[in-house]
Amino acid sequence: MLDLVKKKGWRADMLPPYRKLFVFSAILLGTGFWVHSQENVKISPRPKPVEKSEVLPKAEIRIDSNLVLVPVTVTDPMNRFVTGLEKENFKIFDDKKEQPITQFSNEDAPLSVGVIFDCSSSMGHKLEKSRLAVTQFFKTANPEDEFFLVQFSDSANLIQPFTRNLEEIQNRLTFTQSKGQTALLDAIYLRLHEMKKNGKNPRKALLLISDGGDNNSRYTETEVKNLVKEADVQIYAIGIYETGAGRSRTPEEASGPALLTEIAEQTGGRQYTVENLNELPDVAAKIGIELRNQYILGYSPQSQLRDGKYHHVKVTLVQPRNMPLLRAFFRLGYYAPTH
Repeated sequence: MLDLVKKKGWRADMLPPYRKLFVFSAILLGTGFWVHSQENVKISPRPKPVEKSEVLPKAEIRIDSNLVLVPVTVTDPMNRFVTGLEKENFKIFDDKKEQPITQFSNEDAPLSVGVIFDCSSSMGHKLEKSRLAVTQFFKTANPEDEFFLVQFSDSANLIQPFTRNLEEIQNRLTFTQSKGQTALLDAIYLRLHEMKKNGKNPRKALLLISDGGDNNSRYTETEVKNLVKEADVQIYAIGIYETGAGRSRTPEEASGPALLTEIAEQTGGRQYTVENLNELPDVAAKIGIELRNQYILGYSPQSQLRDGKYHHVKVTLVQPRNMPLLRAFFRLGYYAPTH
């Protein structure tokens, strides 16, 4: 237990006495599995992770000559992360055909992350908590991570290229002002290209913070959804949908939650909805922790088709004994190579 606390950078004095043990982990006796809670998460900067002897060389979903790698998050019914599972607890299917899992890891590998920040006119009073959310997300970072910052309103603009200096991004956010419309789709589309072109780490993710749907983009939903399927990038979205705001929302804003959910889940990420602004920092921290508690499953497709087509992926769990029903989140597919 002490080793785990030291490794993760947590301190016992950060939590009320009656929650110390439970928030760090709920240990089910005799199972060896850890269930991590995100309730009232408070996080200090994380130390550089200890190198492992059997880590995979790359951790994004991709296919090279004969290997597909799929990041998987596992949660319990209370939406807490479950670690400590073994390869035998997973089954993976490629176009409905089960594949032997030849590589398995739960490493904390460095990430390339793009922060996509909504500064349209409707974000006015939400900017302060949104900035704090980014700060909390950064506190879960690996020292070898790199980040870029995009702000969008009428258009999407790269404010800070990739950097490991998180203060540079936080300083840029300090001067953010809300104005204009919402070019949400443009922000996602253009920054997926930025990630592909300049991201140095194999694992890649986007964190999107926004309060509504698109109303000012050149790119269409179809174009963005197609690009999302091709990109090896997990997308996490925080949708700020305050209670009572629905009465004045435009049709585009009303469709925003469904759009962001579909895009995020296609990549193995998720959308988290926020109705109370005070919840924003904790939700951002939760996403950061989720990115650090993923399993990587690797397999060589038995068909080894080089047809350039989209192949559907499904991960199922072999339920461990004495554990509640668990759920897996994973990318839904990949494009095979053509040569």
